[in-house]
Amino acid sequence: MLLLSVATVLVVLTSSTAVQAQGLEAGVGYADITGPAGEVPMMGYAEASQKTAGIHMRLFARAFAFRDAEGRSAAFVNVDAGMISPMMKLKVIEILKSKLGSTYTEANVLLSATHTHSGPGGYHGYTLYAISTLGYFADTFNTLANGIARSIELAHASLRPTKLQFNSGQLANSGVNRSPTSYLLNPESERARYEHNTDRDMTVVKLVDANSGKPFGMLNWFAVHPTSMNNTNLLISGDNKGWAAQAFERFMDYQAGTNTLPGGQRFVASFANANEGDVSPNTDGPRCMDTGEPCDIATSTCGGKAKHCVASGPGKDMLDSTRIIGLKQFGRAMELFDSAKEELAVDSVSYSHQYVDMSNQQLTVNGRRVRTCPPAMGFSFAAGTTDGPGGFDFTQGDTSGNPFWNLVRGILSKPNEEQINCHSPKPILLNTGYMTFPTDWQPKVIETQLLKIGPLVIVALPGEFTTMSGRRVREAVQKALADNGMTGAKVVLSGVSNLYSSYVTTFEEYQAQRYEAASTIFGPHTLSAYVQQFGKLAAALATNTAVQSEIHPPNNLGSIKGWSFVSPIVYDSVGINRNFGDVVQQPASSYSAGQTVSAKFRTGHPRNNMMLGGTFLLVQKKTENGGWVDVCNDACVETRFSWIRTNGVLGRSEAHIEWDIPVCAQPGIYRLKHFGWYKPVLIWESPKSFSGTTNEFTVKNSSLRRFLRRTGYTIDVINGKIGGGCLL
Repeated sequence: MLLLSVATVLVVLTSSTAVQAQGLEAGVGYADITGPAGEVPMMGYAEASQKTAGIHMRLFARAFAFRDAEGRSAAFVNVDAGMISPMMKLKVIEILKSKLGSTYTEANVLLSATHTHSGPGGYHGYTLYAISTLGYFADTFNTLANGIARSIELAHASLRPTKLQFNSGQLANSGVNRSPTSYLLNPESERARYEHNTDRDMTVVKLVDANSGKPFGMLNWFAVHPTSMNNTNLLISGDNKGWAAQAFERFMDYQAGTNTLPGGQRFVASFANANEGDVSPNTDGPRCMDTGEPCDIATSTCGGKAKHCVASGPGKDMLDSTRIIGLKQFGRAMELFDSAKEELAVDSVSYSHQYVDMSNQQLTVNGRRVRTCPPAMGFSFAAGTTDGPGGFDFTQGDTSGNPFWNLVRGILSKPNEEQINCHSPKPILLNTGYMTFPTDWQPKVIETQLLKIGPLVIVALPGEFTTMSGRRVREAVQKALADNGMTGAKVVLSGVSNLYSSYVTTFEEYQAQRYEAASTIFGPHTLSAYVQQFGKLAAALATNTAVQSEIHPPNNLGSIKGWSFVSPIVYDSVGINRNFGDVVQQPASSYSAGQTVSAKFRTGHPRNNMMLGGTFLLVQKKTENGGWVDVCNDACVETRFSWIRTNGVLGRSEAHIEWDIPVCAQPGIYRLKHFGWYKPVLIWESPKSFSGTTNEFTVKNSSLRRFLRRTGYTIDVINGKIGGGCLL
């Protein structure tokens, strides 16, 4: 359900009277990238049992294209995915080149993942990130690459004279530092400059049509992990970032009178990440699942074991927590959006871009010559985090290693003394920089990039930077820009962008070797190298100096394609005298607003057709003339499509469909519909479509106050309908 505070909904959207920025054009685009919703390992937690089995909400690529008066272009895309892979970006650019020529290149396109942990995997070319998803899976890869490219095409086609309005502010109680003991190792003088151990700054850029004065897009950056949906979840979900984006888009479309369902909206809102490396949305913090007591703060263990130490909250379950953290981001973003008055004078659109070998960077730190290292992962990497603990006997903060796992490591690749000393105090578990089968296990060549839209400078962070790491990068970029004549720049960090190179901690945090430090793959001076590199790019950007790349990353697509271990679909069946789409369990005859409608259908495998741009379900309301109007689809946050395999040998399965009836849903007669495809037993036949429809049921008005008491919500109330849902 969409439950929003009065402060959120009582907004009067205003138009700034500031002077239009001269020469800037911008456009927005939107494409479905949900991917396969059945039996595909998810990308994020590296949990073998976490395979897709339905949809909580659909995933989307949200693109923003920019062009200045001289015709210089750039594109920013916020992608509902765990990460971006280099081979994916290269494929996107290849598609764009065939459609739009040289307008968009690797250098002026920035792809930023939300970092949801509840999307299908199979799109990464580096072996370490492909292992947990059973290698490469074409359906996922092609869906992402084609969808991202399509969103940019649509954004480019919708370019129009635009003015940008900027705002920023703080959002509290939406994230906690999951490695607070590491943060405390940073210099006291540095910590004293900041009130909190997470970045609470939220940045909003409003896109306004310069001719009509109407807003048509919103860019947002805020640092928090989309891990409200935990590692037991099997439903594809955009998590708290996706929830916030959908709420914002549906609200804006309702305000504009378009009232479309998710997937068909006209307003596009991106909720991008920032320096979220050590920021958890599970604000109740970690506790021991067996005792309820707080975990050991230094090692995140319970009785010496990491698997029992799990963070949760603030909701009663993961769906509720997703709603609450998404709601908080939506609410603050709407406040900042509504009050955005600072006009950004866009003189030009430009970029600074370079590939660098991050495994061998030479630099001077505190007067001493140091270097980065070939990639390696430490023991605490295998411990996981309090958002998703690992499955073995590893603990965070391990600086000594383990004889048994040292033996296992030696079989894969034994690090030499130079590598051990370079990464110290990290005890190396996986010597990934020297592991190359079937592809390099982790990247060495890293893509670094800055995008400039007038005074707005977007830093593409190629991994998960901790709170303090991100602050240092932002300061370095700001200083380099100012030192080279570009004062007053609005520098924003865009996390998990263009590729994934695990984590980046500060040198001080690295010494504790918690999960984030053990996953800082280029050694203790990784951050210093990035600070140096981004400072270099910023200086080049400010002086309009070209930066050349002397090295390029490998395109692993050809090598990884043969490594795919996702089981194929053999056939679907329902049995004699039964049909696909039959309703196995009908909904009740009557419901009150605030209750959940559920039904079960005989169905086929959801991978027979991913329904891109479509839906596996519809909630429909009967009209006065006897027709039916669509109220919600499977992209709505208030619906759930769960796919249940009931007999693997016979190829039988069920679709469980649920609809949380919004409190302000209109009373009337409703029904649920299920759509799907099945693969016939005769293997030479192609999949065939089917549908099923439930009996009609009635939705009645209910006392809102009674509902609030029953569910435990304590919010002020105001009506405001959007699409099939409600904002309160």
